[in-house]
Amino acid sequence: MKTTISAADIIAAGKTSSLTSTVLAEWAGKGTPRQLEYLYGLLLAEQASRRTARTQRLIKAAKLPALKSLDGFDWTNITFPQDYSRDQLRDLEFVANGGDLVFYGDVGTGKTHLACALVSQACSKGIPARFFTAASLVAHLRRAKQANRLDKELVVLARNKLIVIDEFGYLPVDTEGARLLFQVIADAYEKRSLVLTTNLAFSKWGSVFGDDHMAAAVIDRIVHHGRLLHFTGESYRVKHALMS
Repeated sequence: MKTTISAADIIAAGKTSSLTSTVLAEWAGKGTPRQLEYLYGLLLAEQASRRTARTQRLIKAAKLPALKSLDGFDWTNITFPQDYSRDQLRDLEFVANGGDLVFYGDVGTGKTHLACALVSQACSKGIPARFFTAASLVAHLRRAKQANRLDKELVVLARNKLIVIDEFGYLPVDTEGARLLFQVIADAYEKRSLVLTTNLAFSKWGSVFGDDHMAAAVIDRIVHHGRLLHFTGESYRVKHALMS
């Protein structure tokens, strides 16, 4: 071994190393208390760096329209189910259990903000997540179908443990689009979590799919392991608008 080790030598060795328990145990047994402290600090720093890099990769892959956080979020206009708390939502308990959420309420009341924040939260915990509007999801899958790669795209989509479908019911969907939406929701059942944001009551979902039976099948899956959060109040954008 070289008698003088430079910073460049350490960087070069580190880039090509994947430490095993055997190597760690051997070198941990050789070190002085001061050396062990240094080694421990190095390993913790490496762990933190890897977590940060993974979070950044997941955030990029999630395709969020804007990066949002739960910090400082105003919960006053949200009604939770009696058996479900804000802390459970923050902890992403529903993702761990393969549950679903429906954010229902008027435009501008924070549904999209909270959905984006949950995706960011998932990414920070190393959980793959993806954000779509209902219209962008249909367009995405339609392009895949036209290119004869729909099955492959559905496999890629299924790698996410959390999928947000924002603005559900805001725009009309044709028959093919409704079937594509149904396929994503049906495939997710009990395997991955969905968050749907909508201003439509369940009784109006038939208008989205153009088929009451298909809507009933979707609702049946969503409510089985799902919870509804009700958003009320004045639109945040209107309240803070520059135009009066």
